[in-house]
Formats: sequence, structure tokens, C-alpha cells
Amino acid sequence: MESRLKVLGHPVHPMLVMFPVALLATAVLFDVVDTVGGPDFLGEVAYWNITVGLVGGLLAAAAGSFDLLAIPTGTRAKRVGLLHASANVAVILLFAAVWAVRLNADSRAAGGALIAIEVVAVAILGISAWLGGELVDRLGVGVDREAGLDAPSSLRPPAAARRIGEV
Repeated sequence: MESRLKVLGHPVHPMLVMFPVALLATAVLFDVVDTVGGPDFLGEVAYWNITVGLVGGLLAAAAGSFDLLAIPTGTRAKRVGLLHASANVAVILLFAAVWAVRLNADSRAAGGALIAIEVVAVAILGISAWLGGELVDRLGVGVDREAGLDAPSSLRPPAAARRIGEV
């Protein structure tokens, strides 16, 4: 099933997911290092990683919803897609809660409970990332119909459009 939302022939959703995944995972790492005695600025950096990660996560979710809505109901892909989306919503909500607590706090540093929530959220994110891989690599969601080892450039028009132009 080919992706519904593309830029220059490539699906948008996979282009957007790497940023929130990296930012949110790095935020947890920075918060852990800050808590065990690392530099004081790491708590602040982690807070801003969460902020940007949440924005990126919302953009990735919007792009992913185009593909999710196009998956036929009653298929394994739809079930996996809904589980993938639900897990990502849980991750966004958990990190949004952590962000909200830190927003007006005297210090942007996270304590033990907030880090525990972040660790749970990153664990769910890891599961969701695996589900996303299952959707693409195993179930072919978002994969171009002409995909293959000798496929033409994504900047070329689809084969059907080329044939119409040749007539």
C-alpha cells in the first residue's frame, strides 16, 4: 500500500518520526545523567528536547494518520497500525505530562518520578517503533508499488503516467 502523503516521491511520515524519537530518548538520557550528578544544564536541555520532541511527534502523527486511514479495515495491517498509533499517543501524553510539570517549576530538572514516567514512555516508544517497522517491512504499508532493486527514481512520474505520455 503506497503512502498517501509524499514529498518529492517519498512518504512524509518516516521522514518525521526520527526527530521525536531521537529527541525524546535523548531527553531521558540527559535527565538520568543530570540526576546522577552530571552538569546542571542537562535538565534544561532535556526539557527543550521534550518540547521539540512533542512538536515533532504531533507532526509525525498527523502525517501518519493519512496512511493509517488508508489501510483497509479488517486487515492485520489495520490492527498493527491502530496499535502503533495508540502507543504513540500514549508516549505523547506521558511526555506532555512531564513537560507540563516542568513548565513552571523552579528548576527544569526532573526528579525520580518524572524520570520513571519518561523511561516507561521510551519503552512504549521502542515497542511502537518496532510496530512501525512491522507495518513497513513486513506488511508493506507506505511502500511504493514500483519498489524494487531496479526501481526508477522517485522523481520520475509513475509508469502509468509515462505510458500515457508516450501514446
